[in-house]
Amino acid sequence: MTVIGTDGKYRCFGGQLGKEFYGDYHDREWGVPVHDDRLLFENLILEGAQAGLSWETVLRKRDGYRRAFYGFDVGRCAVMEDDELEALREDAGIIRNRLKIYSVRKNALVYREIQEEFGSFDAWLWGHLDDAPPVNRPKYFTDMASTSPISDAISKTLKKRGMSFVGSTIIYAYMQAIGMTDDHLSGCWKA
Repeated sequence: MTVIGTDGKYRCFGGQLGKEFYGDYHDREWGVPVHDDRLLFENLILEGAQAGLSWETVLRKRDGYRRAFYGFDVGRCAVMEDDELEALREDAGIIRNRLKIYSVRKNALVYREIQEEFGSFDAWLWGHLDDAPPVNRPKYFTDMASTSPISDAISKTLKKRGMSFVGSTIIYAYMQAIGMTDDHLSGCWKA
């Protein structure tokens, strides 16, 4: 069921008093197709950081992540030293889970390999769709899918290549965020 924001719009999430930033994310970013490799990397890392937490928590820390990981410059993240990663465990601007922090470097290395092999991560990732992104209009979040055959395939490949925090559920949320699937609820103003 949609929620009504302080601006009177019905949304899938966000927009209530104190959560206007979350409604802004919903309105401007969530479900909008992304083809920029830097933004695709940022979203992939942030979705992995969400594991076991809420997206709202991660979104509140996004600026901290951008600062800590060089604006999600894949090349710079791929060569971060252990002492630099270890120091980030004291950074309250990000989620200080050691495995999640170290996964940024590991995932950046794999990300670069895919870029080199396919010309861009975007080409590889979006190549999993035959046509336009699928459109789903569930009435409630509880009716929304959490995985798909495509998220299963992407997850399997990324894990095999050595990435972490890329399970099928995380990848499906990633697909929703970057517009590879359109899952706005049926009562949402963006549906």
